[in-house]
Amino acid sequence: MSKKRASGEGNIRKRKDGRWEGRYTAGHDPQTGKAIVKNVLAKTQKECRDKLKAAIEASDRLDMSRSGKYTVAAWVRLWLDTYAKPALREQTAYNYGNYIEKHIIPHIGDIRLDKLTTMEVQQFYNELRASGRIQRYAHIELKDKGLSARFIRGVHQVLHQALDQAVKERIILVNPSEGCRLPKLEKKEMKVLLPEQIGAYLKEAERRGLLAAFYLELTTGLRRGELLALLWTDLDVKNMTISVNKQVIRFNGELRISRPKTSNSIRTIPIPKQAVDLLVKEHEKHPDSPYLFLSPKTGTMYDPTAFRRTHERILEAAGIEHIRFHDLRHTFATLSLQNGVDVKTLSNTLGHYSAGFTLDTYTHATQQMKREAADTIGSVIDRSM
Repeated sequence: MSKKRASGEGNIRKRKDGRWEGRYTAGHDPQTGKAIVKNVLAKTQKECRDKLKAAIEASDRLDMSRSGKYTVAAWVRLWLDTYAKPALREQTAYNYGNYIEKHIIPHIGDIRLDKLTTMEVQQFYNELRASGRIQRYAHIELKDKGLSARFIRGVHQVLHQALDQAVKERIILVNPSEGCRLPKLEKKEMKVLLPEQIGAYLKEAERRGLLAAFYLELTTGLRRGELLALLWTDLDVKNMTISVNKQVIRFNGELRISRPKTSNSIRTIPIPKQAVDLLVKEHEKHPDSPYLFLSPKTGTMYDPTAFRRTHERILEAAGIEHIRFHDLRHTFATLSLQNGVDVKTLSNTLGHYSAGFTLDTYTHATQQMKREAADTIGSVIDRSM
């Protein structure tokens, strides 16, 4: 009976075509026990020996019973269900699934996981940038067929994490997405409501019975989903604070309450007395509802999309240039910095993960503060001369 060759053992021979071939045992099939034999080819015996040594070392670092078993599609689906979903918010898991099913799998899903190259991943990202937008309606021609840099970076984050896990499990040796070049994020110009526009904006909000909601937004900088998820029990009238611990999202066509984006988003925010008074009056309109702000159409929580459209109608009626609803958050932050609120306090109020992030986001405001500080110290020195 012939002796079974040990894992990692190899031999070299010269083929009829003149090339040298190195064959080695890269493990054994766990089901059948048969040896998994692989080979390398080279023009010279020395080159073949070097290749064979490298291949044997590589196979020692791989789980050969699983390497070659998965396509990219099979692995990213397995990774999402097994590793990612248990730690993700429902909406984030849905977004990850969208990246995988609508973009990663259609482009590179059929490639064997252990054969995927950095160039193939790079070409995939390039295709998304050039023509990755999905045509939803045949009769509407897309003006821009490429996906944004932010979206592609989101796809990369998912793919990179999945491939990293494959490396940890010794299914592949290296992560082929590691060396890819990603498109640079385009920093959009931040727009805010000017102080002289705020009065007209709030008057239009009051005409629609929504003064309390938009006043609170401009004095707290809440995210839209956070604002619309507020309950009467989140308001502390005595201490004049609101508790932010949830958000409204739309998931599979339905409105749902979800936990905030990050742990930093869970916070208690002081609010002005005027805001408290407005919120108390708002609650008196519908004392039997737990929500602070109700949809006039459904009598339940406000749909974030409908609320955004109301914001747009307010801008139009007030004759104010269009800004996003999120820019109301920027308005609050900018006015806070310009009126002496320290960055650490503002960062906590906004639910940012660090004061440094707040500084980076509102450079325009802090630059103005630096200019004012320089002018102030200059005046002090001038008076002493």
